[in-house]
Amino acid sequence: MLFNPKTPVRLLSAIALVFLAAPAASAQVLQPGLQPGLARAPDSLRKISLDEAIRMAQQNSPDAIQAEGTERSAKAAHVSAVGAILPSATLSAGHVVQLGGGLTRLNQNGEAIVVSQKPTNNTGISFNMSLFDGGQRLYDLRTSNYEIAVAEANRVAVKYNIALGVKQQYFAVLAALESKDAADLQMAQAAEQYKAAVVRVKAGAAIRSDSLRGVIQVGNAQLALITALSNKEAAEAALTRLVGSPVPVTADPASVQENMGALPDSAQLAALARTGPLVQQAQSGLDAAQEARKASKATYLPSLSASYSRSGTGTDPHFGLGDDPYTYSGRLSFSLSYPIFNNFQREEQVVRAKVAEVNAQASLRDAQLAAVQSLTQNIGAIRSASQRVAIQVASVAAAKEDVRVQQQRYNIGASTTLDLITSQAALATAEQALIQARYDYRIARAQLEALVGRDLQ
Repeated sequence: MLFNPKTPVRLLSAIALVFLAAPAASAQVLQPGLQPGLARAPDSLRKISLDEAIRMAQQNSPDAIQAEGTERSAKAAHVSAVGAILPSATLSAGHVVQLGGGLTRLNQNGEAIVVSQKPTNNTGISFNMSLFDGGQRLYDLRTSNYEIAVAEANRVAVKYNIALGVKQQYFAVLAALESKDAADLQMAQAAEQYKAAVVRVKAGAAIRSDSLRGVIQVGNAQLALITALSNKEAAEAALTRLVGSPVPVTADPASVQENMGALPDSAQLAALARTGPLVQQAQSGLDAAQEARKASKATYLPSLSASYSRSGTGTDPHFGLGDDPYTYSGRLSFSLSYPIFNNFQREEQVVRAKVAEVNAQASLRDAQLAAVQSLTQNIGAIRSASQRVAIQVASVAAAKEDVRVQQQRYNIGASTTLDLITSQAALATAEQALIQARYDYRIARAQLEALVGRDLQ
């Protein structure tokens, strides 16, 4: 078998065509109808702004729904505590029919006859009220107020936690979109470089290894594009679930404005952090625990209650509103009780209440210290990410200029393909570092906003 000098060139061209055809094939995989259930058209995603995503998540999140339900339950408990101070009233009515037997009477002839007994009706109303219970009801009322405050603080904390989660995922989608754009650019550069290398090899101005390196560059660019597309779709699916949307959604880059402005000074941020949602939640929990501890001692005092009832009975079918006889009676009573010994249940209740108060105090102290710790970490992360963004912006600009110069040098034969590939790899690395630095800055700022419980414009 004779050796054909054109065989390596043809084989190299065939391999390159396979790599160059891969992007088109990949694009076809994303077309609707080719693989039902596994792919979707890129334009089927609905773009939503960051504010809309946060609003949808706060409406649809199970955590938000549970927090709102807890707050409604706390308010219902408060209404019940108010009602416990008021007297309870009960209205009753009854109708009695005598079956069998009856009253025996004598008629005008002196004969005994049985007269059936008329049905009887009865009505009644009763009131019961605790006049004094050691202050238990008042403590319960005050405790219910603090429980509402705890529920409200929890709802606010959940609100900002949801906003933080949405921002993190939204920024992850933006980073994936930026990575895809960078991969598209890398793919275009690799394809153009390969075409130029093939032309130069055919013209004898370059060696065959330049074409081979071009094939490798196209393959690496294709892999980077596939990875970027996979990350993008995964991030968009996570965002869709997080906001509770019935249709797939994606981030709108135009809705996010880079806010690299100066933050409030450390003293102002520290003051905001000490009154943040988590600290307020812990403070409300301590207030409720203190009231519960006071209420636990109410069982050591006597209780006084009063009741009044009035009832009527008779054969009047109109329940006393007619002319038939109806007999009324009333009853007023007072009762005083004092548990001398209840098997140490009161003592246990007091101890449990004190333990809960101590735990709440520890939780508040830890929440305050955690707020200061998180504030310090977030400020450091923001400063670091901000500096990295500035550095990487300059790095990307320098890498682009280096690629441009190396491309021109390669076109005139003043540099090798390896030099150009090295410059392009440095550009891809710088772009990814810029994307990561921008993402880290956005996340650090979002975490700081969740900590202080407000947007820092």
